[in-house]
Amino acid sequence: MKLLYLHGLNSKLSDEKREVLERYGRVFAPDINYSDKHFQPDLILKEFPNTEFNVVMGSSMGALNAYAISEIIGRPALLFNPPLVKYSEIEFSHTFTRGLSPKHILLGGSDDVVNASETLNFLGKNLRKSELDIKVLPRLGHRIPIDVFTDQVKEFFKDVCA
Repeated sequence: MKLLYLHGLNSKLSDEKREVLERYGRVFAPDINYSDKHFQPDLILKEFPNTEFNVVMGSSMGALNAYAISEIIGRPALLFNPPLVKYSEIEFSHTFTRGLSPKHILLGGSDDVVNASETLNFLGKNLRKSELDIKVLPRLGHRIPIDVFTDQVKEFFKDVCA
């Protein structure tokens, strides 16, 4: 299985979280500079022209891009605190099989960076686009602790591979 993981703004995939992901497959986690351009799913996909990903994951700004990539390639996504109000549809080459792709979304009810209400509002307006599994943890902030990350990844793969 090939997993694309996209880190957040001014962040990187930690070794601890990489170890969790490697239990499920080969991890591709590019270093992305979001300082000039936050939304760049087209540029990210162009880095991997010959790679077919089975799942897409991301946190924060990476989750925004992972959401778009999931839509483009028609693959399941696990998204941690995605700022979806910054999303816009883009046209991409039709070399991918498109379709409805399931998305597991974890939102922090106490996130002071990404407003969970705004994300839920966006999702409410786009319900026909994807199969959604949304979880809001009231005390979760923007950072995802390793135990929460591990549990969500395990649950995601249990559902996706069932």
